[in-house]
Amino acid sequence: MEPDVSIETSRQIRVAILPIGGPIPTSHLREYTSLIARHSRLDLASVASFYTEQQKSPFSQQPWDSGSLSFKFVLGGCSASPWEDFQPCRKVLAVLAICHLPSSSPHLDAVAAHFVDACRPYGSALATRCFAFCPSDAQLAEKKREDIVLLPSADRPAMEHHMLTLLQDLAASLLMEFEKWVLRAESTGTILKTPLDSQSSLGSEEVIKAKKRRLGRAQKTIGDYCLLAGSPADANAHYSTAIELARLTGDVFWHAGALEGSVCALLVDRVGQQDPAMEDEVKYRYYTVIQLYRRAFLQDNAQRVSTVSFELEATLKLARYLCRREHSKEVADLLMGAADGAKSLIDASDRLILFIEIARLFGSLGYRRKAAFFSRQVAQLYSQQESVTAAMSSLQVLTLTTDVYRVQSRKNVKKEQDVSTNLPQSIVALFESHWSTIQMVVLREILMSSIRAGDPLSAWGAGARLLRSFYPLITPAGQSGLASSLSNAADRLPSGTRCADPCLPFIRLHSFPFHPSQTDIIKRNPAKKEWWTGSAPTGPFIYTPFSKSGSNTGSNAAKDQSITWIVGEPVQVLVELANPCSFEIVVESIYLSVHSRNFDAFPVTVTLPPNTSKTVLLSGIPTKPGPVSIPGCIVHCFGVITEHLFKEVDNLLLGAAQGLVLSDPFRSCGSGKVKNVTFPSNINVLPSLPLLVSNLVGGAGANVLYEGEIRDITVNLTNAGSVPVEEVNISVSGRNLDSVIKVDNEKLGTVFPLKPGGEVSFTITLKAWQLGIADTESDARRVSREGSSPYLVIHYAGPLSSNPEESLPPGRRLVVPLNICVVQGLRFVQARLLSMEIPARFAENHTVIENGPDPVKTLVKIDPYKGSWGLRLLELELSNRTDVVFDLTVSIEEDDTAYHKTRIDRDYSARVLIPLEHFKLPVLDEISPKPELNASITALINKIKVRWHSGRNSHGELNVKEAVQLALQGAVLDILLPDPLTFGFRVVKDGDPIRACEVTALETVVRNNTKETIRLSLSVNCKDVAGENCCEGHDATVLWAGVLNNIHLEVPPLKEVAHSFSFYFLVPGDYSLQASAVIIDATEVLHARARTRTPDEPIFCRGSPFHVEVIGTT
Repeated sequence: MEPDVSIETSRQIRVAILPIGGPIPTSHLREYTSLIARHSRLDLASVASFYTEQQKSPFSQQPWDSGSLSFKFVLGGCSASPWEDFQPCRKVLAVLAICHLPSSSPHLDAVAAHFVDACRPYGSALATRCFAFCPSDAQLAEKKREDIVLLPSADRPAMEHHMLTLLQDLAASLLMEFEKWVLRAESTGTILKTPLDSQSSLGSEEVIKAKKRRLGRAQKTIGDYCLLAGSPADANAHYSTAIELARLTGDVFWHAGALEGSVCALLVDRVGQQDPAMEDEVKYRYYTVIQLYRRAFLQDNAQRVSTVSFELEATLKLARYLCRREHSKEVADLLMGAADGAKSLIDASDRLILFIEIARLFGSLGYRRKAAFFSRQVAQLYSQQESVTAAMSSLQVLTLTTDVYRVQSRKNVKKEQDVSTNLPQSIVALFESHWSTIQMVVLREILMSSIRAGDPLSAWGAGARLLRSFYPLITPAGQSGLASSLSNAADRLPSGTRCADPCLPFIRLHSFPFHPSQTDIIKRNPAKKEWWTGSAPTGPFIYTPFSKSGSNTGSNAAKDQSITWIVGEPVQVLVELANPCSFEIVVESIYLSVHSRNFDAFPVTVTLPPNTSKTVLLSGIPTKPGPVSIPGCIVHCFGVITEHLFKEVDNLLLGAAQGLVLSDPFRSCGSGKVKNVTFPSNINVLPSLPLLVSNLVGGAGANVLYEGEIRDITVNLTNAGSVPVEEVNISVSGRNLDSVIKVDNEKLGTVFPLKPGGEVSFTITLKAWQLGIADTESDARRVSREGSSPYLVIHYAGPLSSNPEESLPPGRRLVVPLNICVVQGLRFVQARLLSMEIPARFAENHTVIENGPDPVKTLVKIDPYKGSWGLRLLELELSNRTDVVFDLTVSIEEDDTAYHKTRIDRDYSARVLIPLEHFKLPVLDEISPKPELNASITALINKIKVRWHSGRNSHGELNVKEAVQLALQGAVLDILLPDPLTFGFRVVKDGDPIRACEVTALETVVRNNTKETIRLSLSVNCKDVAGENCCEGHDATVLWAGVLNNIHLEVPPLKEVAHSFSFYFLVPGDYSLQASAVIIDATEVLHARARTRTPDEPIFCRGSPFHVEVIGTT
């Protein structure tokens, strides 16, 4: 059998191309053969100018205008076939020798002799030519030779035109030789034999039968030469005669050959025409041909010469002719029938050719799995041969089937195929669990063929695919054996060899930790001095609830994510490695795979015990601006360098979740399920920028502060980048902003620009905030919640670009968490507001109210309305549950006064009295109390400072606002608001002291502190030191003149009314005067102030007592 047969094979003139004169360089040999092979079809019209009719041509119906000659060039020649007389197309009818003169002998005679020797095995050749390329000038100057054609070097079009002319001359020579052969056969006849004839001993009956058949065979052969000469009409006439003679003589085999030739003549005569009638005619004739070949095989089987190869070739020819989708079932039946006939083939090479043709036709038909099956049959036949060439052929054939069985090498996958665009189909295409056994067998065959062929790289790739894809189906011993095979193959490879197929371990993207410097890059606005304003916060401690409102989740969100890296600044990626096999894996190096060549990755070494997984941190540094593409990792394991893609493992895990693959390697290693992390698709590298690194003096840990404690913290800033820092702005953000009292950044302006490696420091003054109820209830230690600390936001930028056309380099934002941990110090137990009153005295000068001695002046002041001394004390009870001692100091800002310290030991409590200035609201009405009261309380709180010290350096200030508010919550109306009525006394006659036994004129003054007129009933009492009424009873010591009881008065709003009376003190001593009144027809405000139960209940007001000193007479 011969490969690549078709119905038109019978019209092809076989030409052997023989390289002679020494080894020809491969490139030149390829060029020379391509010049010849491109002219496999020559029109008879182009050959006519070289053709010379020496006698009347037997090809009377030669189509010179539309006909053509067909050539089949065989490089290196071929051996003679015993069936050449039966089918002349199997003969080598011409020999073309090609010689590259620079690499051959400089003497053309030697080349000619070599040419003669090369043509000697081809006795059937009717024409020979020797083409000598690239001759030297000396060779061109020699006498022209008839046996060698010299082809000087020229451009490609000129060489093609020259070669076409030479082949047209060759075609004309062959055409004239065909005419001679046909004329000789018609006149003298010819003896045509096949192996069928030579195997039988000819008796008298056989001789008679052979003579009868000779004429029919001659007609069939003449038809073959007519077909070779491009005259299908003449060939058809001879074929018709041969068919009739073969039918009459019972020559079944030659009958089939003649009928097969007639089909070829029919197609050549109607070239370009395709109609159903002709197609049906071809099918009918070829099915007859197949039946005739089958009958010939049964008849001649006893001669031990198999003709089944011709039956199978006819079947393949018909299948190739019908190889279209509309005839797919019929073609498949023909091919499967041919496959069954392979059992009758004796020669293994015939079976090899048959399976190759069947696989090719199934592949052309689109039946890829059937094509792969027969390709494996071809590989098995190759593997039965003990030669390296056969093993290489087996390897090549098996490689062609890997695409169908989904075990192809990654290098054979089309680069333009995007797996991510059609994810479900890609997973089904990559993993077919039902084919696992076949896939393992195919990979094992590739592995064995690679070892026999001496191809260690292919062996390593096949072993890697087998171990990676089917480790759950391989025993531990088998896994170790494959690992040994990988190591042995790697030993035969050069160091640093790369393979497209990854092996173990499995690698997936675990997480993508973002360094703050990667996210805090701010686009500078050249139109604003504060160029950072308007930028969305992206730092690790800044949260914007609407920043992700329009984003997707899952892989789409990661795909749309954009990351910015800076040249020279390291980045990190976390990957997870899994070893699901029973042997230890030593990864000599693993690092990020970068295709953009602007990133330096740092390799690390990893050792994975059996059935374990490990998370590894991979890092690198961008080196050039531009986009970065990192699809996976480069792994040096088992002696070979491979690339592991994150996307492939993601598809594998998705396939495992859908049940399409055998196992999840990470789950089998005990690794927990992680979220689907996809490497960001858009990574852009910017030019170098300044990089500030912060450092808090004393460590980056939390600063433990007691409530109200004030402390200075020093912040060091270092420029770790390669660009100087020229602009810096510091602001405070976060929670509890009031805790940052001062940022001393005055020194920053003197040190900038800050060069690379430069350092600057500044001080921050902090005051610990007051813990809330949620903090104290959620934590038994009574400390502040995490995340409640403020932080510094530092915006900085480098120099501007020197080229105004270039875009402005971006700035950066540095977030410095202050990490304040507030601990409860002194705890408030309770707070009270105390009020004390001391009766006022009448001095010698009755118009001047005596304020008392100086030491008391700061604490006690005269009440302008009551005429008495008033003292207000805020009592705070504090508990110290810490392990330190606190010293308290109370001060009032406006008076610039300070009082003695109060010490509170640990686990003890103490009361602290805070003296308050005596004050009253001047008016009581329905509108003013609440706002004026709140303003007064606020003013009072702002004046009082309670500071504490503990140890040498710890100091702070207590927040007494809540304590004062709590203390005033119940007594605010009674203590802070003025009385509706206030009473006072004065002596009408000034200058003299009050003496006994003299009439003293007095006045009581009643003041209305409201904005409404008050009607009242006034009473005045006088008591002695024993508290007894001095004006009533038989033992009265004071006589009076005037009215002292039930005095009806009407006091206008905010006005005073005086009532006069006189006293006559009988006995010298100390007396107290006190006025009281009952308000008549009180308003609702007064009832609310007096807290009466009913609207008709009377309101009683009593003034403070006034002390009167009465001296005796002299």
